[in-house]
Amino acid sequence: MTQELKASTSLDLKGLLCPIPVVRISQGVKQVAVGEMIEAFATDPGVLSDIPAWCRTSGNELMKMERIDKGFRFLVRRVR
Repeated sequence: MTQELKASTSLDLKGLLCPIPVVRISQGVKQVAVGEMIEAFATDPGVLSDIPAWCRTSGNELMKMERIDKGFRFLVRRVR
């Protein structure tokens, strides 16, 4: 049985271009407790490489990345 991933907060980053989605996720993740997740929706295809790269450098964990409708959905777990 798989555990459903639940976010503590959600960010609407649709229509924002690089680097703003990464900046907003970086700010947003600081608003949740360590171990909690933040969900983000974006339309800029640059996030497909930017978000995983930010997670690697920031030490946070990319839990899920998926294409939905005309955009992308990310779940990031705060590690620090």
